[in-house]
Amino acid sequence: MALRPEGTIPAARLYIDNLQDQGLARLFYLINTFGYDETGREARERWQGGVELLGTPGKGGLGEVELIQMAMSILSRLKIGKVTVKLSHAGLIKAYLDELGANWGESSHLLEELLDGEEPALAAAACQPEVQRALSQLLRLKGKKHGFLKNLEASLQPVSSAFRDNLRDFMRVAEMLDALKLDYEIDIASGRGFEYYTGIIFQFLAGDVKIGGGGRYDELIPLLGGKKRSAAGFALYIGRLMGYVIPDVIGTGPGVLVQVASEKPAVVRRGFQAQRRIQEAGYVAEIDLGGRSQARSCPHRWKLLVRDQSPLFLLTDQDRDTLTGAATVAELLRLIRG
Repeated sequence: MALRPEGTIPAARLYIDNLQDQGLARLFYLINTFGYDETGREARERWQGGVELLGTPGKGGLGEVELIQMAMSILSRLKIGKVTVKLSHAGLIKAYLDELGANWGESSHLLEELLDGEEPALAAAACQPEVQRALSQLLRLKGKKHGFLKNLEASLQPVSSAFRDNLRDFMRVAEMLDALKLDYEIDIASGRGFEYYTGIIFQFLAGDVKIGGGGRYDELIPLLGGKKRSAAGFALYIGRLMGYVIPDVIGTGPGVLVQVASEKPAVVRRGFQAQRRIQEAGYVAEIDLGGRSQARSCPHRWKLLVRDQSPLFLLTDQDRDTLTGAATVAELLRLIRG
């Protein structure tokens, strides 16, 4: 038996019971959680705030990038200071162990130990010396640009489609973050505590203190008895943030649904830049991930299409049934305010 250890599973259960047949659900929560602390120095009741994208289209990266951008925007508004983003990928290690015939599934703690960089666990994962060398190389992978991931395929010589798919998934997210000029560190062995994650794992650190984290967990909804649905989310640890936070009031207004017409890095960057500027102006702005969004904080008055041709922005005012083009974000904001 356990009290509530985190917020994602309750959100997933709510989704299964009420929303799984209604398309994409964007949920957030602020709840207390409970955990055991062997040292006795930390409180066992802790608070966290989380965001979940449930029923997303799956791999493609836009959902994860929106979550990372959202978390960084929140931390920026809270004046946290320098925050480091660390990226890992649970699917990469799982696929590579499967490819090499490793028996990682025989131990419930093995994957967590591997993600934490505990290389003695390799002895339990695979007995062949070449397997251990390859996994050690994977666990030591560290870098700051998606080019490091391109080098991974050649150095590890993957053959399985699962490994290639997970590697491309990782590269898409890293490439979009590069286009957004959002700094991050690739550290495969940084995913401890994220045992039910299946894809990208991201963590937020203020110095050496982990203040949040999240990722993709496509297997959780079916595991809890729901239909096969993709999902991703993150949580921020409120107790740890309290030492950094200066409270502020963030305004809200009618919503803007931002549709990115292409996965070209320049278009993706333009879309997220427009979303951030609209949010800074006091409006709710969401990236369109497909489907019908549920549980949004307010209705979308505007739909914004971000393109790679002139005009770069097409804004639809659904209240007035008008379509207007804009060449810059500043012009776009004037249209919204007008």
